[in-house]
Amino acid sequence: MKILAISGSLRAASTNTALLRAAQRLAPAGMAITLYDKLGHLPIFNPDDDGEPAPALVRDFRRRLQDCDGLLIACPEYAHGVPGGIKNALDWVVGSSELVDKPTALLHASPRSEISRGALAEILVTMSARLVPEATATVPLLGRPPAEMDDILAGPVAEADIRAALVAFAAAVAASREAVAAVS
Repeated sequence: MKILAISGSLRAASTNTALLRAAQRLAPAGMAITLYDKLGHLPIFNPDDDGEPAPALVRDFRRRLQDCDGLLIACPEYAHGVPGGIKNALDWVVGSSELVDKPTALLHASPRSEISRGALAEILVTMSARLVPEATATVPLLGRPPAEMDDILAGPVAEADIRAALVAFAAAVAASREAVAAVS
């Protein structure tokens, strides 16, 4: 099971990226989580540039989305909204079909990001992604120094929450694959 993970933060010491790296480490057997690291390199979305061929980085991003079985996003909140980098990436796939029925789970590194969570969920649902609410987890990392983040992410409570979310996500992805196979 191939899962593409996207951190909505471009910071080197991002709590969201740290959370996704912990998810990679804690993934259940049979689940491979790949962290997408080109978010900040995607060109700014312009419909005039979204022709054939689309920019190379956009084609690569679309291919990765198409090839994965599920999408895992950890995203911060900036000014009560979704950060520009993740919104830009999603704008590049609004008019294509990579997210249609794609199982998608949201992880959160801050319990205070409720507004952006709702906005991101609305964007994804509008794009026909299939949100998996039982695969949602929040690990309070906001404002923690990297060493403290590592301790929290290696702790039994965070590990249990992340594992439970990933097990639920694996079940949803497997069910989605079975449904697609049954139709084919």
